[in-house]
Amino acid sequence: MEEYGSFIVEGYDKISTDVCREAFGALKELFDLPVETKMKNKYEKPLSGYVGQIAKLPLHESMGIDDAVDPAAVADFTTLMWTHHHPNHDFSEKVHEYAKLTAELDKTVTRMLFESYGVEKYHDGHVESTTYLLRLLKNRAPVGDEPHLGTDTEVGVNSHTDKNSLTILHQNQVEGLEVQTKDGSWIKFQPSTPNSFIVIIADCLSAWLNGRLHSTYHRVMMSGNEARYSLGLFSFPKADYLIKVPEELVDEQHPLLFKPFYHKELLSFFYTEVGQAAPSALHAFCGV
Repeated sequence: MEEYGSFIVEGYDKISTDVCREAFGALKELFDLPVETKMKNKYEKPLSGYVGQIAKLPLHESMGIDDAVDPAAVADFTTLMWTHHHPNHDFSEKVHEYAKLTAELDKTVTRMLFESYGVEKYHDGHVESTTYLLRLLKNRAPVGDEPHLGTDTEVGVNSHTDKNSLTILHQNQVEGLEVQTKDGSWIKFQPSTPNSFIVIIADCLSAWLNGRLHSTYHRVMMSGNEARYSLGLFSFPKADYLIKVPEELVDEQHPLLFKPFYHKELLSFFYTEVGQAAPSALHAFCGV
């Protein structure tokens, strides 16, 4: 974990293959909706709503459901997409079930991490101060009418670290996700089972852990002739939660690396010219 900032959870039986298959079936139906409908997916919070129709990322399209562990939030999103006249209760039930079960995986993983660093007494507070965003993602295949185009590889999502706490990603049978190691090489995520997940450390948790685990750069590289669908559960600190390194994680071997900050402040900095240009927005914003 300290080497890669990510790890794979294979065969997690609390999220069954049926739940995963049904969730991906719902995704295809969602992304087949008209663009003008999908663009209704808006939130005030950055990184939460519809993303797509971007010239530099022509293969990528995604939407978000804030507080997706709340069935009412998923129902509101479903109504927005399909309207009261044609409600899609099936979509709402499948996606909420997936989000609820994946949030339990998030809690299990963070408890294990906190225990491994001797700071388990903070875990209950961490859970209480966490909110979840479920992102629904599609990367279309980089192919045209000519058969030879199936051998091309194009960027689906640029290299980046996530600006939340922890990310749990799950993809369909089409590969494309790659994570960067400390030596700069890229490793492709190749799940061995239909209910395999990759857990990625993001900026806020990396800072809270005083850099014991680094936030992982990752990207999506697309090839072939099939669309890649994926589900990403992103845990975020609530707006009023101060991200501050516990005193137990600071000593002579591990000096303090990050000043206290609020998540919304990090996001605001990230969208500035300086934040966009920085190799690491996290270090540039609150590094000691």
